[in-house]
Amino acid sequence: MSLSALNAISPIDGRYRSKAHELAPFFSEEALIKYRVLVEIEYFIALCEIPLPQLTSVNPAVFNDLRAIYNDFSEKDAMAIKKIEGVTNHDVKAVEYFIKEKFDALGLADYKEFIHFGLTSQDINNTAIPLSIKDAINTVYVPEYTIVLNKLKELSVDWADISMLARTHGQPASPTRLGKEIAVFVTRLEEQFNLLNDIPSAAKFGGATGNFNAHHVAYPEIDWKAFGNKFVQGKLGLHHSFPTTQIEHYDHMAALFDTLKRINTILIDLDRDIWTYVSMDYFKQKIKAGEVGSSAMPHKVNPIDFENSEGNLGIANAVFEHLAAKLPLSRLQRDLTDSTVLRNVGVPFGHTIIGFKSTLKGLNKLLLNETKFAEDLENNWAVVAEAIQTILRREGYPNPYEALKGLTRTNSVINQNSISSFIDTLEVSDTIKEELKRISPSNYTGI
Repeated sequence: MSLSALNAISPIDGRYRSKAHELAPFFSEEALIKYRVLVEIEYFIALCEIPLPQLTSVNPAVFNDLRAIYNDFSEKDAMAIKKIEGVTNHDVKAVEYFIKEKFDALGLADYKEFIHFGLTSQDINNTAIPLSIKDAINTVYVPEYTIVLNKLKELSVDWADISMLARTHGQPASPTRLGKEIAVFVTRLEEQFNLLNDIPSAAKFGGATGNFNAHHVAYPEIDWKAFGNKFVQGKLGLHHSFPTTQIEHYDHMAALFDTLKRINTILIDLDRDIWTYVSMDYFKQKIKAGEVGSSAMPHKVNPIDFENSEGNLGIANAVFEHLAAKLPLSRLQRDLTDSTVLRNVGVPFGHTIIGFKSTLKGLNKLLLNETKFAEDLENNWAVVAEAIQTILRREGYPNPYEALKGLTRTNSVINQNSISSFIDTLEVSDTIKEELKRISPSNYTGI
């Protein structure tokens, strides 16, 4: 059975394939193999550039041919490596054997024992995977995040002057402005994204237990730690973690996942707020011809995009949480649990991208119902009580809070007339009374 959207087990590769397919070049099995090939090739070239005595005769002109092995990497190449793995039962060793075959074809057979020289498989995995994550974030995640962020910025400006009744504990509270409430999410997202940029993409590279044992015993005169720094940071553009055990300690990767999780949590918060505003009739939604909102109720236009986003971001966070909690834990110098969970690293990114796109789709469908905003404000004149009692405090009026409490904490209707009548009873100057009467739910919105 060939894989299709209908028989895929994961919805990332099935129902939502069209939304997450951009991540395949970074997190698929083929992608992981390609990144391993890249690291092995660049490592061999770096050994030539030291140069190791046995590699001084390698002509630098061949480096372009070597890089073509990963630059032109194909599905056919990936299948060839999987076939070798079927014999070796070891995925990284299969990559080594594949590259050795390429060396034979390039006339480099005399040098092929310096492929994977002194390394353990984790030197390859712990550089290939952080590199793929870094590339995925820069190529896919950041552009999708930026589109959502820019949309929110746009809406915060468009809605800057829309007064709205705030609700704390679900109850009417001091009025605010819709644009400002959207700007809250913009600021939260930007601050977490800044933290994201501060987290290094860390990689381990130091042999079987992190000490360059094999390298040092073969070439004790070479500063292998300096070589590791130059290779990981200069060649691969990653942060070289040192010292380590056999594996990278994953502390920076855990911090990355935790920050990605917080960004998702902020968007879940947004999804829920917008969903609630839709239910309050603050927003209508654009209707697309041919679509139905319910199999039974023809009138319904459901806020499904925000629901879809919330669900997918929640799944993403559950996996990010497990990765962040599990990866920094490893028995002694290493166990294999990191390897199996890291094969799922693309899953939370997939659900995150699906969530981003769903939130964006929902935001683009919103139609502002200004009449409802105004209606809610007009029906809740009690919220200006805070303003009135604060000005009375300024004027030294006795017990202003208690006076307003007596007016507002009743079941009687509070409206503009009753507020105005109350102001008339206050023993303050006419100037202060006029100041108080200029306050309304629609203009008591702060700064």
